[in-house]
Amino acid sequence: MGNQRNISEFILLGLSSNKKIQIFCFVLFLFCYVALLVGNFVILVSIRCSPLFEQPMYFFLIHLATMDICYTSTVTPKLIGDLLVERKTISFDNCMFQVFAMHFFGGIEIFILIAMAYDRYVAICKPLHYMIIMSRTRCNLLVFVAWVGGAVHSLPQLSMALHLPFCGPNEIDHYFCDIFPILKVACTDTFINGILVVADTGVVVLFTFMILFCSYVVILFNLRNQSAEGRRKALSTCGSHITVVLLFFIPSIFIYLRPPTTYSVDKVLALFYTIIAPMFNPLIYTLRNTEMKNAMRKVWCQTLFSKEAHN
Repeated sequence: MGNQRNISEFILLGLSSNKKIQIFCFVLFLFCYVALLVGNFVILVSIRCSPLFEQPMYFFLIHLATMDICYTSTVTPKLIGDLLVERKTISFDNCMFQVFAMHFFGGIEIFILIAMAYDRYVAICKPLHYMIIMSRTRCNLLVFVAWVGGAVHSLPQLSMALHLPFCGPNEIDHYFCDIFPILKVACTDTFINGILVVADTGVVVLFTFMILFCSYVVILFNLRNQSAEGRRKALSTCGSHITVVLLFFIPSIFIYLRPPTTYSVDKVLALFYTIIAPMFNPLIYTLRNTEMKNAMRKVWCQTLFSKEAHN
């Protein structure tokens, strides 16, 4: 690694230095993180133990729930722990791991959302060919492409961060290691690096958002030909997808698609795609979905009754 590095750790300034706010945030984010783990775990088990697993949409939903858990777990446990300590430090290696993992799992999540939009498009616009087009082989291929996409997106970010020289200030004005706050503490001119990040992350996020937006416009346009019941069901499913997409993408676009600077509001916006959107995903996908609610009832009631019978 041909870079000059005199520091072995960074100090994270976190969300706030106010003790009361820190305690409030600790309770709030601990609740959010537990809710996120439980919610996504319930979705994983409910789909895996029911016939829904055979349906492409739920196959993708399993992968989305897994990514939500991985993605949030790279940042949230450290954030929660740091709210209780005075000096919030992170080793250089862990910091680099956060940069990689955030963009890797976040990238996979973005591409899985595209696969889910494609699945809904085929279901609504080509219903007769749905099972042929969305075969298990194609679904597996789409998930594989999502993983490759995540790696292709995150490895350049990691490589760039590893090759930056760090020699003096090591205070990162954020609650996790992201590429823009890291560029700020590097002791070199990082203008070109900043442009590259915008070209990579910003363009990926905007391009994905445009694809998703256009796919839902096409879907909604095609709903005119459906029966009232079909329209209601499709609108319910698409409505939940659109909610997830907006929660995840609007803060991401604001942070990554602009000249490479950092604002204090970035930390609050980052909470949306690191904690809040992944926490709401299980709720959004289950509350408006009868099939999912029935599957959960079956799986969990059977488990409880079989336990009681066994006792």
